[in-house]
Amino acid sequence: MITVEICVSDVPTALVAEAAGADRLELCADLGQGGTTPSLGTVEVALRTLRTAALRVMVRPRGGDFRVSELEEQVMLADIAAVRALPNPHGLPLGVVVGALTGDGRLDLAVLRRLVAAAGPLPVTVHKAFDEVGDQLRALEEIIDLGVDAVLTSGAAPTALDGAARLAELRQRAGDRLRIVAAGGIRSHNVRLVLDRAGVEEIHLRAPVSRDGREATDADEVRRVVDATRSLS
Repeated sequence: MITVEICVSDVPTALVAEAAGADRLELCADLGQGGTTPSLGTVEVALRTLRTAALRVMVRPRGGDFRVSELEEQVMLADIAAVRALPNPHGLPLGVVVGALTGDGRLDLAVLRRLVAAAGPLPVTVHKAFDEVGDQLRALEEIIDLGVDAVLTSGAAPTALDGAARLAELRQRAGDRLRIVAAGGIRSHNVRLVLDRAGVEEIHLRAPVSRDGREATDADEVRRVVDATRSLS
């Protein structure tokens, strides 16, 4: 079955996405900056109110580039520890989403190694910082060696459809050692084409809609995406 992950910015949008059939949620703050760490209270209430959807928590102290200073790493480590310590009354599958690059555009393996260690039993996803790495096939092997669970990527292209050939290559190379989550411009009108060309089994998208001057989750679009993927399963 295809896994549908929806990126959400707060608890109300998370509940809408879950009710619409999302399998997994990525919880972030400040989506305008590409997503940053949500408040601890947001994560705690999400774990208390969600019932079925798996949850991945973005751990990124700021927007901008993906270089991580020593102090920022300390913040990330503290955030991971805090997320691990939260009650999870419904036993939801919980994980964290991280990324770090060096100044020359490679994965910062030293930082990532410490973040993965801090996550302990929680699965770790490397976010789209991966798309700024020059040699993705080499980077794929590096994060597999670190014990990362998944990578979120458009195949270093503007959209997942544009990067479908690279996504297929990454999926083939990873095998069952790591999950490739396709992201970037995926919508109900093109999701079948992305899945057909990329050969992935997991997709990630936002389904934004404006309501009362605020961004919300479009439940109808989530349902359309979910229905499209279920018809392929």
